[in-house]
Amino acid sequence: MLTLTKGRYTARFAETSADVEAAQRLRTLSFLGDPGAPLDADAFDAVCDHVLVEDTRDGTLVCCFRMLPLAAGHEIDRSYSAQFYELSALRSFEGRMVEMGRFCIHPAHRDGDILRVAWAAMTRYVDDTGVEMLFGCSSFHGTDAARYHDAFAMLKERHLAPRRWLPRVKAPRVFRYAQALRRAPDAKRAMLGMPPLLRTYLLMGGWVSDHAVVDTQLNTLHVFTGLEIGSIPAARKRLLRATAG
Repeated sequence: MLTLTKGRYTARFAETSADVEAAQRLRTLSFLGDPGAPLDADAFDAVCDHVLVEDTRDGTLVCCFRMLPLAAGHEIDRSYSAQFYELSALRSFEGRMVEMGRFCIHPAHRDGDILRVAWAAMTRYVDDTGVEMLFGCSSFHGTDAARYHDAFAMLKERHLAPRRWLPRVKAPRVFRYAQALRRAPDAKRAMLGMPPLLRTYLLMGGWVSDHAVVDTQLNTLHVFTGLEIGSIPAARKRLLRATAG
């Protein structure tokens, strides 16, 4: 059972249907900006482990994400991401995998320690279960790709997936930024435009698809993101494990 406390935040697994509903409410607020919108819920919620990060002072849910464990790449078509990306290249991956999805932080709580505690919880989960690849969809807010051209140009220049794992196009609406962009990125604008979760993936050696999916339902652009645990730099592993205790 996962329980991790650092400073004023605690990470734990959802234990009840009320816990899962609280995560769905936070997702609705974070993704749609309207707590009164229809609840962000889908069939994957029933088969995933949900992690909640709460403020220990008052119990406020400040962050959540869900995890879908897979025995190996031959189960990749069970993933949420497989709805949007053609992932046959990953079927040959032999190690344990986990899909990290629906990651969000409460818009009124932007303490950097929240993200650190969330990653510490993920690190403990990876170590405890022997996961060898972490993957998911990393989302940019809104569907106007022009806002993020520098970020996408940097992804093209430095962070595309290895050819052996590269996802192919499946979704009906995509932005093929690796083909469309010829500009050199402005590094400052690129980093400001990237979501914090994606920045963390990249700092650890993560890679992305060569196109972004236009998701009108959640009003996002997202890229498939993969991270091979064995490729994380040793110094960053030590830092993550120190935080995870």
